[in-house]
Amino acid sequence: MNSFVFVVLLVASASAVPPYLRTKNSLLPDGRIIGGSAISISSVPWQVSLQYYSSHICGGSIISANWVVTAAHCTDGSSASQLSIRAGTSTRGSGGQVVNVARIYQNPSYNDRLIDYDISVLQLSSALTLNSNVAAVGLPSASTSWSAGTSSLVTGWGTTSEGSSSLPSALQGVTVQIVSQSSCSSAYGSGSITDRMLCAGVTGGGKDACQGDSGGPLVVGSTLAGIVSWGYGCARPNYPGVYSNVPALRSYIQQTAGI
Repeated sequence: MNSFVFVVLLVASASAVPPYLRTKNSLLPDGRIIGGSAISISSVPWQVSLQYYSSHICGGSIISANWVVTAAHCTDGSSASQLSIRAGTSTRGSGGQVVNVARIYQNPSYNDRLIDYDISVLQLSSALTLNSNVAAVGLPSASTSWSAGTSSLVTGWGTTSEGSSSLPSALQGVTVQIVSQSSCSSAYGSGSITDRMLCAGVTGGGKDACQGDSGGPLVVGSTLAGIVSWGYGCARPNYPGVYSNVPALRSYIQQTAGI
């Protein structure tokens, strides 16, 4: 993996997805915060910046002092020695605690064509010091589900407009609503939305995550519901963001981190 892998990932992934996922229209794994506003890390103390040689590439969520979860497409092709996390700060490039990644547990079923099983569990080289700005997110049970319309919050340091290459320095957050599997499947096409995926957005568009938010948290209250995964562009009407469905992947977190 070289120094420009993140840019390559965002471009190459578009050609990796199957035709029914609209590869000609920039359907790709991405991160995303559009239509939101600055948010303090104290409101979402589980949020971390995943960094490749000290540069932000993705988001992640603290699940204990020693473990973080992110998207598999954020770690695909990387070695643990190249990665670190920055926790406890609203600014992606400074402050907080920086800890190296000791080991990557990328879901072995991860499919970079379908963007399915999009989860990696990261073991840290040393424990984070937990405090008011550094805390574990709540994890749902495998049987947890949320009805369509449930309010949720997505956060990250991703671009604030589709196609932008500029990342904000301050953490951003936006409220979106859970979208039913049937509605999401209708938007993206048959077979595109699996049980390992969860959709959330705003029907009229204008609010979403965007490039750079990948791997970050979608929470309902203080419970991790989803992991930013992919979508058709950013914040487009009738195309909700697609997230890794944490309840459906809960057993993998248990198997790897014992949590």
